[in-house]
Amino acid sequence: MASSVSRRAALGGGLAVLLGGSGTAGWALNRYVIDHAEVTNASEQTSTAIEAVQASTKATTSTATSYQSDTATISIKTVETGSGSDKVTYYVADITVSDATIVKSAFADDSFGTNIIAYPSVIAEQAGAVLAINGDYYGFRETGIEIRNGIIYRDAGARQGLAFYQDGSMKLYDETATNAKTLLSQGVWQTLSFGPGLLQDGKILDGIEDVEVDTNFGNHSIQGQQPRTGIGWIEDNHLLFVAVDGRSSGYSRGVTMTEMAEIFAGLGAKVAYNLDGGGSTAMVFNGALVNNPLGKGKERGTSDIIYIAG
Repeated sequence: MASSVSRRAALGGGLAVLLGGSGTAGWALNRYVIDHAEVTNASEQTSTAIEAVQASTKATTSTATSYQSDTATISIKTVETGSGSDKVTYYVADITVSDATIVKSAFADDSFGTNIIAYPSVIAEQAGAVLAINGDYYGFRETGIEIRNGIIYRDAGARQGLAFYQDGSMKLYDETATNAKTLLSQGVWQTLSFGPGLLQDGKILDGIEDVEVDTNFGNHSIQGQQPRTGIGWIEDNHLLFVAVDGRSSGYSRGVTMTEMAEIFAGLGAKVAYNLDGGGSTAMVFNGALVNNPLGKGKERGTSDIIYIAG
């Protein structure tokens, strides 16, 4: 896939220049550039505890900013605040589903592993997604609890995670205080491992401006005014996807972590969680990119998406 190849080539070249011909360079290329697929054909993995939602003959109505079917209702709005260098532009998808299992995850190349990436729009198309946002870029790290579509893919608790349950509820949790098998037994359908959590019981959490998600080679700060992607929960089976563009003066400067939390609070969310952002921030609806990443209208490859099934 062109997006994957070009990004890996650029990253690989940068590592080689930075680290020279040492053994360290070989390690870095192996860890951060070369594909390592742990599970292929991931979409064929089926949870025995979940009966798939049938996608046959559903009456649907769709416009440029809305979608309605027997199983999902989606509305998307564009919000602009401020002006000039202080302008912020973001996109809000308000989602209600009839069944929590309609909220799904998909991986780049339909494979779980490290350094496997594709554009979010490409992953969304292959998954048959109506609406999608980029996920937690799990493939950049080897830690975190990753349960996707009711299947355990990784069990290495390291940070604050987000759990979405089969009953449509959503909770923040400490990955280091539990394990994937326990979460699955409690009815967890999806987990995401990035953060930090932004809202709990509708209140902005303390210390979110100081959280460091990763200390990996090549990790960049998630603080300051940045493009951001987040997911929020209003009530059972009522979710919010938010994509905030940034690093583009006159269009959108991006937001701080606290400002991101304030957006969700203003939308009525009780729980909210920060996902991978920066150039990875993307929202895709009916096959088209909704936001304008970095003001350049070009996606960046990532490991995974969270989406609403058609």
